Amino acid sequence: MSNKVIFTMLSLFSIIVLGACIIGFTLSAKTPKEWWNNSFIYQVYPRSFMDSDGDGTGDLNGITSKLEHFADLNVSAIWISPIYVSPMADFGYDISNFTDIDPVFGTIEDFTNLTTRAKSLGIKVLLDFVPNHSSDEHPWFKQSVQRVKPYDDYYVWLDGKLVNGSYQPPNNWLSVFGGSAWEWSPVRQQYYLHQFTRGQPDLNFTNPLVLMEMEKILIFWIDHGVDGFRMDAVNYLIEDARFLDEPASGANVPADDYDSLDHVYSKDMDQTFVILKTWRKRIDAYSKKDKEQKLILTEAYADMESMKRFYEAGSDVPMNFMFIGQLNANSTTMEFKRAIDSWLGMVPKGHVANWVVGNHDNSRVSNRFGAGRADQLSMLTAVLPGLGIIYYGDEIGMTDREMTWNETVDPAGCNAGPERFMLKSRDPERTPFQWDDSMNAGFSTANETWLPVNDNYKQINLAKQKMEDVSHYKLLKQLVKLKKTPVVATGTTEVILVTENVLGVIRKLPDVKPVVLLVNFKNETVVVDARTWMNIPAELTVFAGSVGSGIPSEVIMDTTEIYLPAEASVILY
Repeated sequence: MSNKVIFTMLSLFSIIVLGACIIGFTLSAKTPKEWWNNSFIYQVYPRSFMDSDGDGTGDLNGITSKLEHFADLNVSAIWISPIYVSPMADFGYDISNFTDIDPVFGTIEDFTNLTTRAKSLGIKVLLDFVPNHSSDEHPWFKQSVQRVKPYDDYYVWLDGKLVNGSYQPPNNWLSVFGGSAWEWSPVRQQYYLHQFTRGQPDLNFTNPLVLMEMEKILIFWIDHGVDGFRMDAVNYLIEDARFLDEPASGANVPADDYDSLDHVYSKDMDQTFVILKTWRKRIDAYSKKDKEQKLILTEAYADMESMKRFYEAGSDVPMNFMFIGQLNANSTTMEFKRAIDSWLGMVPKGHVANWVVGNHDNSRVSNRFGAGRADQLSMLTAVLPGLGIIYYGDEIGMTDREMTWNETVDPAGCNAGPERFMLKSRDPERTPFQWDDSMNAGFSTANETWLPVNDNYKQINLAKQKMEDVSHYKLLKQLVKLKKTPVVATGTTEVILVTENVLGVIRKLPDVKPVVLLVNFKNETVVVDARTWMNIPAELTVFAGSVGSGIPSEVIMDTTEIYLPAEASVILY
């Protein structure tokens, strides 16, 4: 490449950076005061958190025994993945009784003990609410198959198409787990819709009785001490009433793979937001007795306009998956800036932004972004306004465990077959929590755990990180504390492209030193004049550096010449 071309590109980049600095996104200091704002929520996957009875599977008493862990981290709430009665065709997301605890996890009394103890420690408890479907072993479905009223219309049933003398599914819709989304019932002589496994028939939300049943379930758990709900797969609740074939997506995947179709008729329907408004109104009316609003998080991998509609329909936290789906290890600083600016610009006035670091359906952050950038997302989450959501194990930098076909138990992986299971299975990110370096990483006394413990547990575990001077765990504790400080809780926000490879975030209040985050996206050391490009004081103190950066805390840094090691992130104040 000629010097002329290089000079032209550098000049162009300087103009872009200057423009980015001038028009850096600024968020007003006026923010809501609900308990969940400027806090972290911790997702517990109960099967893998702590086993109290030695059967190899985590349970409620295991969670209760470790509540001090959350208090030590100072997270505001824990969100517990499904614990309801279930045949476990999808590990609890196929529910046969919405108002009882599966014996695998314990009893209602165990749950009450958990919520009581959590509240005594100042920790809120959120439950997964799974409204789209039930188990095919639920009494409602068994009676619907028999056409027993009023349950005959509780699920989505359709006649098949008669083709060459035999019945075929009503349309070409596919299950998220692969294959047809329709299953034939020889008893009822119709097909039922299942957008997930065949053991998860979709409920019919055009039926007002189904809506009433779901409201009863929400109230039941509020009465049992729940502080809010994470509503699972809400954008699947309603289907287009015409049940038309869906168009091909053009993706290079097998014909029976969910991603082979563009799902324009089976999710993201307008009526979804009407249903959510109904639930919001019912929850608010019932919760007036304890004078504290219950938190609603909604899970939907959807576009920005839909996210805004979820806010407007009553979701406090339409879960923001940009760090999981939209952005990855190859994303540029500009792409990160655009994505963050877009989200902050979309959040309606009076509502709270949120940032999801990881969850049970996607590879862990250490795998998605690499070990060197494992802290990057939690540091961004801490400094950006709003709520952070972390997944169990994020606090110690847990990694995925590679599974063999014989070890695979996740239906998404099993349905994909031995050649493609590794592309679909969620088992790698669901392995037992690594408490210490004892047998089974301190998770269980069983000879065999429901999923194998990651082989790296002797190097990566909580007990070890508590003893180390610098660790992911100690860093996250600092980040949780930082998020509650006045400048981060109420200050203005600027997201700035400092250089081609360095992203900056500044939080400011009048007459207070700013909080500044710098993230190096490059795999080599860069030198940054942050003072000039970010308009910050000439000297600031290091609050924390990412693990592996070698940047010591509490040293004063000359902001006109900051050396950022490869893939390092640092917070200054």
